[in-house]
Amino acid sequence: MRGFSVYLGQQTYSELKNYLVKMKEAGFQTVFTSLHIPEDDPTVYKEQLQQLAQLTSDLSLDLVADISPASLGHLGYSFEQADELIEWGISGLRIDYGIDSDIIVSLSQKMKIVLNASTLTAEAIHNLIKKGLVTQNVEAWHNYYPRPETGLDKEAFIQKNEQLRHYGIMMAAFVPGDAKRRGPLYKGLPTLEKHRDTSPFTAAIELWRLGKIDKVLIGDPDLSESTIHAFKRYDQGILTFRTHLYPMNEEVKAIVNQTHTQRMDAARDVIRSQNARIYVQENNINVLPERCHARPRGTITIDNGTNGRYEGELQLTKTSLAPQPGVNVIGHVINQDEPLLDQLQPGEAFILNEVNEQLI
Repeated sequence: MRGFSVYLGQQTYSELKNYLVKMKEAGFQTVFTSLHIPEDDPTVYKEQLQQLAQLTSDLSLDLVADISPASLGHLGYSFEQADELIEWGISGLRIDYGIDSDIIVSLSQKMKIVLNASTLTAEAIHNLIKKGLVTQNVEAWHNYYPRPETGLDKEAFIQKNEQLRHYGIMMAAFVPGDAKRRGPLYKGLPTLEKHRDTSPFTAAIELWRLGKIDKVLIGDPDLSESTIHAFKRYDQGILTFRTHLYPMNEEVKAIVNQTHTQRMDAARDVIRSQNARIYVQENNINVLPERCHARPRGTITIDNGTNGRYEGELQLTKTSLAPQPGVNVIGHVINQDEPLLDQLQPGEAFILNEVNEQLI
């Protein structure tokens, strides 16, 4: 499961609608918005929230709002009445520290509520359950961290997730965007510090596969088209590596453009395509030696004819390797996607998606 963030007042109505439609088509199901409504002019924010709620309702998207007691009061509600916001089209509320446990339990019996995963303890969740908490309506989300060096450590994060999942709570965390970042720091909005400069897709894969996370949310307000493409491909069972490629002839390009599958007997040092050599043999392609360079981690290679029956073997290096006369270097996985090299599973499909300019 995945979601994305919308910040009120940052887009025109048309831009907002188009963005919601685009993300819906890319398989995102949850919209998160953070509300800090000033006391002097709550009317504009109320209208914007209702507008967003109507759009998400029309698109069958879940809308979760992070709202303080003060901001809720400016809308004319208290947390005791917060479930009435369902009529606006708001699916759930993110409730942070300081809200009475009886109110949390009561709301969970009427609507989705989101608790702060980073500060929620096993003792607290146990006590809430004893009071009648409806865990099917409860999710625990970690915060995002705008300031560099303040994001969470991976190991402590995983421990917390394992602890809370024991109670049947759905877990969520944030990854940064890679198109437009949110101010005032513009340094990304990840949960884990290690993800601050990682691609959103790569970070999401790590959270799903290693981080004990059920739902990944984009913290920043936009994604690049190549990242949206990667998420769409993932729904088809394919991992996308974004690449920079050297110029190559059409025959070699056709090898690269295949949908590849990592061999079931996955190698220690490289990702091996089980399809490429078969394609070369079936199409009588001759791969001539060129750029037989050193192969740092993330290098994309094709074996040339001097490697005999291995001609056409396509590999991605998971570690730095020395030059080999039978191995042509054809490009590199972009730096932001390198961590994905460690996530591809035996038998899993992958594609190479060239982005930006060619390498010279």
